[in-house]
Amino acid sequence: MLESIDSMLVEQITTEGRGESAAESRRPTKPVRVGFVSLGCPKNLVDSEVMMGVLAAGGAEITARAEDADVIVVNTCSFIETAKQESVNAILEMAAQKTSGRAQKLIVAGCLVERYRSEIQKNIPEVDAVVGTGELEDILSAAGIAQPRAAVPHASSRAGLHSPFVVLPSRAEGEAREQSGRFRRDAWEGALADLPNYLYDENTPRLLATPRSSAYIKIAEGCDHPCAFCIIPQLRGKFRSRRFESVVAEAERLAKSGVKEITLIGQDTTCYGEDFALKDGLPRLLEALAGIEDLRWIRFLYAYPNKITARLLETIAAHEKICSYIDVPLQHASPAMLKRMRRGAGAEIFLRSIEKMRRTVPGLTLRTSFIVGFPGESERDFQQLCGFVRAAQFDWMGVFGYSDEEGAQAFELERKLPPAEIEDRRGELMRIQQQISRKKKRALVGKEFDLLLEGPSQETDLLWEGRTAMHAPEIDGTVFVNDAGGNDELREGEFHRCQITEAHDYDLVAKLV
Repeated sequence: MLESIDSMLVEQITTEGRGESAAESRRPTKPVRVGFVSLGCPKNLVDSEVMMGVLAAGGAEITARAEDADVIVVNTCSFIETAKQESVNAILEMAAQKTSGRAQKLIVAGCLVERYRSEIQKNIPEVDAVVGTGELEDILSAAGIAQPRAAVPHASSRAGLHSPFVVLPSRAEGEAREQSGRFRRDAWEGALADLPNYLYDENTPRLLATPRSSAYIKIAEGCDHPCAFCIIPQLRGKFRSRRFESVVAEAERLAKSGVKEITLIGQDTTCYGEDFALKDGLPRLLEALAGIEDLRWIRFLYAYPNKITARLLETIAAHEKICSYIDVPLQHASPAMLKRMRRGAGAEIFLRSIEKMRRTVPGLTLRTSFIVGFPGESERDFQQLCGFVRAAQFDWMGVFGYSDEEGAQAFELERKLPPAEIEDRRGELMRIQQQISRKKKRALVGKEFDLLLEGPSQETDLLWEGRTAMHAPEIDGTVFVNDAGGNDELREGEFHRCQITEAHDYDLVAKLV
């Protein structure tokens, strides 16, 4: 269950204009208690925060304990096979909780619903309702708090309607790729004909589940890229950006509430603004956010390789508040494999791009991820990837074994590798990165950095945990603090200066100075 819930950031709604009598509006009612299990990526977490905010604004009480919940919501991931299995396991665990506990309703939300809408309730009868990635406003009726909504008109006919959910048009590339069949999901039994097309805005109720000092802001939703291994476009719809002013307004409100670190997220944040012809949309947005006085750190996830422009790099370098950190999933380094993946480029182009990034942004932290075992990957392709990783010297790196997903174009490809060989290659590549990471971390010993304290360590009460600007929330290593440096009392969410005293493969040990 989500353990960190900040109810101060829920916008309240009133009963005014609903036709209720004064006596009815004053009648005490016991609020429905709703518990959440949120799985998958930060984008999914924001969806959970929106649903919690909508429920709280509708009168529900959000609880972190499944055993105290009247309604349990499992917000699922369906990106790869392991994520699907984790989601199914969580649903079954909460179904057992419903059977043996006080919960009266179990709702399944998120990407798994888009993929297996009809099968979920058919195979797990304990599930009372499903809510897809484009139906977050339905969470109220699913929880039994409001009557099912009428069909929501298209954006062009919604002028004057009071709704926190704004449907935005997609960009020309998305329309073209739709015509070519990129978003087809007719093979998925029970999938809705319409793609998800909503995106929350600054007026949408939202209840943060992150530590009080940090928050994500989703600046775009969906994806138009043709990557052969990926079904996210079918799960999340065509790419669409939030309005510039909407993002800034939400960031200002979060900063006033005490948030010090904002991470901008989207499937491809570097395409931000293209759907409404905003040139250099991400650099302009970063510049605007850097002007918010109360913010300390700003970062963005994730970048597409050919969208990292000189203007973007110069913007990062010019503003102290913008973390010198880029997460750019490259997926492979072999030109043949990248062509087969429908991405393009290759090791030589990537190395030139990385050199430019590091030259323009001093002290840049660079993160990437790769897929090994894609259909047709030869030993030569894999060794080319290994050589590239040695040459590029990434600060952080993740490796995924290829997952065969129905609906992805790669599902129809031949020359698929055995799972054992895929896992062997994943392990070999991670061992290379482990050596690189160990060397890089050791080079940090003795250096000083700003540190955001996140709280006592989960391993022992004798240590505290924190992050530097080199560490994105949740995905990178940890800085363990074993010396408070004379501070009588440490507080979660505070910034301190620290000196690195010890290095491990991925984690660091520091003392406060």
